[in-house]
Amino acid sequence: MSDAAPLIYLIAGEPSGDLLGGRLMIALKEKLGSHVRFAGIGGETMAAQGLVSRVALTELAVMGVFEILPRLRRILAIMADTVADIRRQRPAAVVTIDSSGFTYRVAERLRKAGDPPPLIHYVAPMVWAWRAHYAKRVAERFDHLMALLPFEPPYFTAEGITCAYVGHPVVESGADKGDGPAFRRRHAIPPDAKLLTVLPGSRRGEIKYLLPIFRETVLALSRRHPGLRIVVPTAATVADRVAAEIATWPVPSIVLPNGSEKYDAFAASDAALAASGTVALELAMAKLPTVIAYRLNMLTHAYIDRVVKIDYANLINVILDREAVPEFLQYECTPENLGAAVGRLLDDKSAADAQIAAYGEALAVLGYGGQSPSARAADEVLSVIARSTKK
Repeated sequence: MSDAAPLIYLIAGEPSGDLLGGRLMIALKEKLGSHVRFAGIGGETMAAQGLVSRVALTELAVMGVFEILPRLRRILAIMADTVADIRRQRPAAVVTIDSSGFTYRVAERLRKAGDPPPLIHYVAPMVWAWRAHYAKRVAERFDHLMALLPFEPPYFTAEGITCAYVGHPVVESGADKGDGPAFRRRHAIPPDAKLLTVLPGSRRGEIKYLLPIFRETVLALSRRHPGLRIVVPTAATVADRVAAEIATWPVPSIVLPNGSEKYDAFAASDAALAASGTVALELAMAKLPTVIAYRLNMLTHAYIDRVVKIDYANLINVILDREAVPEFLQYECTPENLGAAVGRLLDDKSAADAQIAAYGEALAVLGYGGQSPSARAADEVLSVIARSTKK
């Protein structure tokens, strides 16, 4: 590398990618000290590490094929601006993080413009689950890929792109280190009160479809469990809307608008009701028995249902190839189904213990107890940059 601190351009399009980006920035700074600079797009976690995002993450955190259409013009404008900024700044590398709808197109435009910096994509698309053709798309657009799961690299190396397994970031999240008793003391929750964590998602579409169903589920549970308390950790992208909705719930509820108390809340809780997504792995780390739910726009669901090749949405279930964690998707996502499943976890210790044991099996596959995934990802980024400077 040259004496100038290398500029690494990071692009995250949603909160889960922002967490990955923030941890990657920490790992890069640990390896390079002050001898590194960052630019790009991210959220509050990346901002805390010094990134000045070109746009707010809420501009890109849109769920579903049909939900994107009303905002397409704005997203295309952001895309063009991002490409122009990368070409102007000439970073040592571009690291795009998940969010394939946006990041793939940025990479494609950079490639077509000619002489791009090294293009690295973080989080391999789930070609083992659906969209097998994406392996070829990745190989055409990027120079290097970093995968979260150990069985993913062969799908991509077969298409001619280098791909490294770096491990799943959930294992370094700290989700297993929450202080439950302290959380209950801070919020005056009696030790014997049932506490349910409710996680309705981090995207507007998730909130729209899931919060009304979760509300009815909670009301039914409160009738069977007098004294039930609710805690709702939420992302900055939807915090205001979630807080406004939860304020109308006739059940004592706490909304956590940032991540500062989330893991303490997990440790304090007896069970969780969560939207399908990365947070389900954090719940597994916290050993919190969980019911997974998801509902989409009907047209989006019809499209996804036609192309998905796996039987489960939750990665714990995918890894174990069995439904260790109850999941209710689309038309099965009803207050009746969710209430019965959550109620079982609250009332039946053997059901909760069985789920916790399954968590241990799956987390071992994801690299729990090994080297930090972010450190491994940082090594990969620096290795790609080093190779490019030798050309």
